Amino acid sequence: MPDKDMEPTTEYNYSSYYDDIEGLYRSEPCNTANVKEFGRVFLPTLYSLVFIVGFIGNGLVVCVLLKFRRIRSITDLCLFNLALSDLFFIISLPFWSHYATAAKWLLGDFMCRLVTGLYMLGFYGSIFFMVILTVDRYVVIVHAHTMARPRSVRVGVTLSLFMWAVSLCASLPTIIFTKVNNESGLTTCKPEYPEGSMWRQVSYLEMNILGLLLPLSIMVICYSRIVPMLVNIKTTKKHKAIKLIIIIVVVFFCFWTPYNVVILLRYLETQSYFGDCTTHTNIDLAMQCTEVIAFTHCCLNPIIYAFAGQKFMSLVLKLLRKWMPMCFARPYVSGLSERNISVYSRSSEISSTRLL
Repeated sequence: MPDKDMEPTTEYNYSSYYDDIEGLYRSEPCNTANVKEFGRVFLPTLYSLVFIVGFIGNGLVVCVLLKFRRIRSITDLCLFNLALSDLFFIISLPFWSHYATAAKWLLGDFMCRLVTGLYMLGFYGSIFFMVILTVDRYVVIVHAHTMARPRSVRVGVTLSLFMWAVSLCASLPTIIFTKVNNESGLTTCKPEYPEGSMWRQVSYLEMNILGLLLPLSIMVICYSRIVPMLVNIKTTKKHKAIKLIIIIVVVFFCFWTPYNVVILLRYLETQSYFGDCTTHTNIDLAMQCTEVIAFTHCCLNPIIYAFAGQKFMSLVLKLLRKWMPMCFARPYVSGLSERNISVYSRSSEISSTRLL
């Protein structure tokens, strides 16, 4: 968090809208030079790794769905939009990496708002479409007969547009208040909330509620109903499906909870529950470490939601063999014709919950 007399911190994304805490809540700013130097080396490297892995994985999901025209159900649409959300999020990371390395924003006010918008829209979109995927699986498995008809592509398109609108609304406060400022000769890109307003505190609570508590609660409730249904299904894929369901919930919890706990601690700091420099410095350091862990989750989404399926993986290999025949020269063998392959076919949804 930059103070008025020091270089800006490298917490330039989510953490950036919690800047200036030390100047607001204590008479003298803390010396966080060590934390900032750590972030200047640590963040660009890991942002770059997340960008490369996440861009390839989510890019393949989007390309396969578009190339083979597999967007034929709500689940397909959600998978497509989930990958698109992750791509929005990932595309912003090179800009934050450059910001962290240069220790100042060099791209102007428009790019500052644009990159922040992509970042926030991608974050909320990814979370919301994971929730929709969970609810869709719940409908398919638990209410297979009573609610099968309404699950049309038209409903899926309407639902997708609505979720993008909700994601935009959740992102707007940060986008509106974000701007480029010159502080002690250094140019920063971060939200500047009106003095005396509650927007900073609202941002903390919004992140905790919409980013973890609400989606995790929905996932736990839905999957707690899905697992008993799968137990009663006589199929050899049952145990693999249950195992993957557990992985989805555990991975989401493990990757996002540490970051949201740190955000909660920063919120408590703004409320003067604690304000010593040691605690502030530790929170700064924890923010840098946990945010990278959380961001890594977007690299796992393609593996969890798409590549784990044999049919989808077959299409990925087919696409790679077409693009890079020298690297994937092995003959493509599959009993699934292109006309009959559906990434999320109705018949296989019930038996494998489309997790296989």
